[in-house]
Amino acid sequence: MKYLSRVLMILFIVFSGYQINAQTVGIKGGLNLSNMLEKDDDETFSDDYKMNPGFHIGLSVDIPFNKSLSLEPGLLLTTKGMKYEDDYLGVDISAKAILYYLELPLTIKASQDLGGGSKIFGAVGPYVGLGLSGKVMATAEYQGQEETEEEKVKWGNDKDKDDLKRLDMGLTFGAGVEISSILIGISYDLGLSNNSPYQDNGATSKNRVLKFSIGYRF
Repeated sequence: MKYLSRVLMILFIVFSGYQINAQTVGIKGGLNLSNMLEKDDDETFSDDYKMNPGFHIGLSVDIPFNKSLSLEPGLLLTTKGMKYEDDYLGVDISAKAILYYLELPLTIKASQDLGGGSKIFGAVGPYVGLGLSGKVMATAEYQGQEETEEEKVKWGNDKDKDDLKRLDMGLTFGAGVEISSILIGISYDLGLSNNSPYQDNGATSKNRVLKFSIGYRF
């Protein structure tokens, strides 16, 4: 909870510090296609991973510096994770990790007015994510018989007990179009922090998320 309090306090300070400006508040949500980079010094385990569908939803504030440049902090509930499928000796194996994060992106957005109330934009900046909950589900099917197991993700820094570190950091890149008050965009989150508590032999786990968003600016 202390991490959540810090994130919310940062967001409050950023938002309230610009009350004199003509900022606008927006809501957005959409589809996530998430994956993970997982490897060590010997091999890349995630070569066979597939994108796992999910969602994001949240708020953003557009704080203009001028007509074409603005600061856009936000607060999102977003999913991350991966999916894996294989066939081993006639057994169909599938697994997926579903991770829920509270995410704070802080981007610089450049816009170009197209006239008629429309404009295009591009954005780049850092993000900080806080792992809230997660689960890993695995299924094995053989000759019509199916077995499924599910485990909760253990968050923390203990390499012997925990699955993932709670704090995730990286860069987000985005572009889109704004038509009147409607926003349509695409973005990519590139995780830079190593979220694996176990880091022997160069063990690495990083998030990758492609987002398709639609939003409304009040």
